[in-house]
Amino acid sequence: MLWRVRTTLPDRPGALAELAASCGESGVNILGLQIFPGVERVTDELILRTPDTWQLTDLAELVEHAGGTKVSVLPCTEAALADQPTRYVLAARSILAQPAGFPEVVAQLFDAEADPTGSSVAGTTLGPVQDVMDLVVGEVSVQVRRTAPFTATEHARGTALAELVTDVLAVTKLRPLPEPGRRVSSDGPPSFEVGDSAVLARVDGTVVGSVTWYADRDGAWHVDLGVDPAWRRRGIGSRLLLEVARVARSSDADEIVVKTAADNQAVLPLVLGTGLRGRIRMGADTLTVRIPVQQLAGVR
Repeated sequence: MLWRVRTTLPDRPGALAELAASCGESGVNILGLQIFPGVERVTDELILRTPDTWQLTDLAELVEHAGGTKVSVLPCTEAALADQPTRYVLAARSILAQPAGFPEVVAQLFDAEADPTGSSVAGTTLGPVQDVMDLVVGEVSVQVRRTAPFTATEHARGTALAELVTDVLAVTKLRPLPEPGRRVSSDGPPSFEVGDSAVLARVDGTVVGSVTWYADRDGAWHVDLGVDPAWRRRGIGSRLLLEVARVARSSDADEIVVKTAADNQAVLPLVLGTGLRGRIRMGADTLTVRIPVQQLAGVR
């Protein structure tokens, strides 16, 4: 079985050799090694193959007995053995080709996961470690989370990729989406009807987009937004999101929440097109957008 292990070892010569020796004595094979240097500590990531009978706790105890601290252990596949510099080059190429795909690309690159359950392993002090990395594109924060701490090196790499997205958008002089209200056809711009439980976008009387919502007990509005495929990338989705945010603000809601599939590349331009400060939170399969609505006072 393959495992991805991260640990901090003592800052002294031979520390990594001691871990390697312990692995060898236990029949654990080291297939990959990546070192993340830091000012006060060094984080080592190892891809290990263990006997089939080994459990997470067995491997964690092995690393701790060899002097490792801040141990994180997760099962993985052979994809974890891919060359890391190559992964970053391919990620940059993907971002250059399609900046809107940044949330999905960065989530895959940094092994983003669904939120851990928080339950500890029976009989041990082991529990899931949850760390967060915020990457800013325009007014939007893209947030990735996983059960292993992000290193300073990874924060620097993530920031560089986020800056790449911003630079691409600036150099090409393209807004992620047209301004709300721009003409979408020769027949004229869409009209927006705001109701008590929905906002509709119409063109010549035909509904081309809609958004509905419901409020939870925490003051958040959960929205369901859709635009007809023939009318996408024209600013309609952003306008719908902005209108529901205005309704939510007038109803004293705190924020609006949108959930969709992790590979939905329409989300980043959708939020950027509103001009609002949003937070895109990436998980293994789900992407969640949260937009505080009290900021609308200064938005036209």
